[in-house]
Amino acid sequence: MQTLTAVSPLDGRYQSDTEPLSPYVSEAGLMRARVRVEIEYLIALSDLDATPLTIDASDRDALRELYGAFDEESAALIKQIETEGYGEFSATNHDVKAVEYFIRESFPEYGPWIHFGLTSEDVNNLAYRVLIPDAVEEVLLPDLIAVRDNLAEQADEYRDLPMLARTHGQPATPTTFGKELAVYAARLDRAIDGIRAVDLSGKLSGASGTYAAHHAAYPDVDWQAFSRAFVESLGLSHTPLATQVNPCDDLAALFDAFQRANAILLDLDRDMWLYISDRYLGQERTEGETGSSTMPHKVNPIDFENSEGNLSKANSDLSFLAGYITNSRLQRDLSDSTVKRNIGTALAHCHIGYVKLQAGLGKIVPNEKVMGEELESTPEIIGEAVQTILRREGHEDAYERIKDLTRGQRVTIDDFRALFDDLDVSEAVRRELHALTPIGYTGRASDLVEQIEDSEPQQ
Repeated sequence: MQTLTAVSPLDGRYQSDTEPLSPYVSEAGLMRARVRVEIEYLIALSDLDATPLTIDASDRDALRELYGAFDEESAALIKQIETEGYGEFSATNHDVKAVEYFIRESFPEYGPWIHFGLTSEDVNNLAYRVLIPDAVEEVLLPDLIAVRDNLAEQADEYRDLPMLARTHGQPATPTTFGKELAVYAARLDRAIDGIRAVDLSGKLSGASGTYAAHHAAYPDVDWQAFSRAFVESLGLSHTPLATQVNPCDDLAALFDAFQRANAILLDLDRDMWLYISDRYLGQERTEGETGSSTMPHKVNPIDFENSEGNLSKANSDLSFLAGYITNSRLQRDLSDSTVKRNIGTALAHCHIGYVKLQAGLGKIVPNEKVMGEELESTPEIIGEAVQTILRREGHEDAYERIKDLTRGQRVTIDDFRALFDDLDVSEAVRRELHALTPIGYTGRASDLVEQIEDSEPQQ
């Protein structure tokens, strides 16, 4: 019942959907990442010839077990140290200091060296950048790739299924349903590549980015080289110039990349909704599901609507985050700290949006009869082909003749045939014109589906 009292739907109504992200973007996940950074830094210090610190192999394993076996009990203890105090430690009212004391509780002999020379942002910036790539690689990219693969599969299945296209909401040159899905698959391929191309970068340079404390303690150590090696050991690039805060341009670039992917999928959500509204698509019924509280017949496009809402919310949050976290007053203010705690919220709305979209795609069934009837009842769409063939044959007034016949008027295929019989063209051209049909006028749409194989995202 706790989910019913949650303030956020992410921890309430959608708690089961967001659970895969919990290890990466929850507060407990952030605590675990902080413990990892602090311990790996402690071990790196012990490897310096300049320090008297020595940590043998068994202690290294035991230290790493603190984050390797990190669980709810570990997180609860850190929270207790922060808010109430524990053992010899009074309440810190500081989340990173609580992590330091958590490690000291298990390894008091290393107390002076835990968090040596660091500022909290040294730990936090690295912890976030350790967590976020895991969330992306383990949850969000698999989501996007699943949607992309679904689109590619259906694009191939329906590559030859003709349907009326619409430009400006008006009947336009026919396409195939598969080709339209292929467009989205190709767009999503590029968006996935854009997400993977973002390079996250970490800093470890002290309270004002000057290595001042480190240099004061050990002036002969090349702390810049140490910092670079340590940050790169975490799988990140190194930020050599920073204030207390690691400039968040890298995170902003990642959030921008997700916004672009989400914009593509929002476009897809809305197109699927419109195709369902036009009865081009039906939906498989879910047994026991209620479509409307008053209209029993309805099968609503709720998955696409849910996806649209969540991706819109995600992009609002991502846009805010990207714009906010790249600014900090002078060397540091703490407003970014509370804002970054909402990174998980933005990514969770992404995840829900992707999952719901995938569910929606799994239910759609093209209504070939409706698509075919719509094409046959809109013969004016072959006007483009007619005037283009006539231009090829040297008819300067081709466009105007077809415009006079069709623009703003209801025409039949017989109207076109009467025109064909009246044209001054060869019999071969006349036969070519008579062979034109709305349902067959799809150009190379079917072949274009193969292009998605050339645009698959990089692995």
